Amino acid sequence: MGCRIPVRAVTLAGTTMLSAVGWAEAVRHDPLGSFVTFVGLALGTVAVALALRRLLRKARSLRLQLLVITLGALGLAAVAAMLLARLMVFDAAEARTVVGVLGVTAIFASGLVIVASAPLGHDVRRLESTVRAIEAGDRSVRAGIERSDELGHVAKALDELTTRLELLERERESYEAERTAMLSSIGHDLRTPLAAMRAALEALVDGVAPDPDRYLRSMQHDIAALTDLVDDLFLLARIEAGRLELVRAPVDLTELADEAIEALTPVAERHGVSLGLDATGSVSVLGNPVAVGRVIRNLIDNAVRHAPTGSSVRVAISNDGIPTVRVVDEGPGFPPGFVEHAFDRFTRADASRGRSTGGAGLGLAIARGLVESLGGRIWIESPPGGRVAFELPRAS
Repeated sequence: MGCRIPVRAVTLAGTTMLSAVGWAEAVRHDPLGSFVTFVGLALGTVAVALALRRLLRKARSLRLQLLVITLGALGLAAVAAMLLARLMVFDAAEARTVVGVLGVTAIFASGLVIVASAPLGHDVRRLESTVRAIEAGDRSVRAGIERSDELGHVAKALDELTTRLELLERERESYEAERTAMLSSIGHDLRTPLAAMRAALEALVDGVAPDPDRYLRSMQHDIAALTDLVDDLFLLARIEAGRLELVRAPVDLTELADEAIEALTPVAERHGVSLGLDATGSVSVLGNPVAVGRVIRNLIDNAVRHAPTGSSVRVAISNDGIPTVRVVDEGPGFPPGFVEHAFDRFTRADASRGRSTGGAGLGLAIARGLVESLGGRIWIESPPGGRVAFELPRAS
């Protein structure tokens, strides 16, 4: 066997450590054996690491993975001690001592891993249950794991994803409800004039219409109503798609309001409502005459429909600060719960109102789209009465 190479050692905090001289003497005494030993240890470490990687992929617990890795590291340390004993860096007694110490260390290390990894296992199970709940359709569940490591980052990303999914789910439900309401409103607004035209046409074909000219005028009115509805839908679609291009130029709000009142006076008289204009003179804004006139007519028409018989609807134009137009009726005003949805399409303050009394629910939506396309703002003011106002940039 040869003589044992003496080993010099230093003691630090009660722990005996091999000196560099002992290692150097061992390597110098058997360089080939030392090289083979160290290469074997390196290759063995790599082989064990690769084997553990494949094995631990099938493990169902992170705590078990940590325990196996810890015990594997201690096992490699024991093998290294035995190999160093063969190089005579250790003698047999010291090697057995080292292996024994490593065995005791393995026991305590196992307990340490089991206790210290308990929160990790709990968080992993919580993360798994959160994913399962999301998969089952629960969008309100959150992992709520507060960690600074990769697991915490994954949990935070999952919570953010769930929040986004919840918002998207609400938007989808809102869009679905809006689509259902839109189809119902369009169907109702198309069905009424079509049914009237069919009845009038059948009466004319059968020759039972007592006044054919009146029936034809009624059909003409229904066709005009359908045309207006289709035009409104196309206009609203262009506004919402951002494809509405309006040429801006200085326009006179007072003049446009006067023209709108003149055009809608016959409609107001049929409802027993009078129209009036409150303006001190010309008010010039930067807008589009067709679009601004359409907004004023829509607001007046909406006010006339809701104004009581024998009342009045006033159009007031203010030139103080930003030019503002207010359309005020003497009705009960907008219901409190309706105000925030008043400018949505196909919405009516009274859902039971038909097209003859409540319109298709597009007037205020189109007015908002046109005003905002011109760089202005439209809103509903507080009672008394119904007060809708909009403002446009002043012409320079």
